[in-house]
Amino acid sequence: MTNMEGSKKDCFGILDRVFPMGKEGLREIVPDCFDCPHKKACLQAALETKDGLAFRGKILDRTPAGGLTGRLKRWSDKKQLNRLMKQRETKKK
Repeated sequence: MTNMEGSKKDCFGILDRVFPMGKEGLREIVPDCFDCPHKKACLQAALETKDGLAFRGKILDRTPAGGLTGRLKRWSDKKQLNRLMKQRETKKK
């Protein structure tokens, strides 16, 4: 365990550990996470990682965009995700 803001587990914010791919090909929350007091912050942190941003992009690709407004919103959301991914890459260098 690490000691950040109380006692968060080592799996905090790791997408494949807290929201792994299930047997049916869908992501599932690990049963141990249901009782964790940090589950919301942990999942939010996991979705902000490189893998999480890629996952969010895949969701946008599958979501139908109704009308011009829907297509523009999806385009804007994808552009924002791409910006966040590039920021993550440049911070690591």
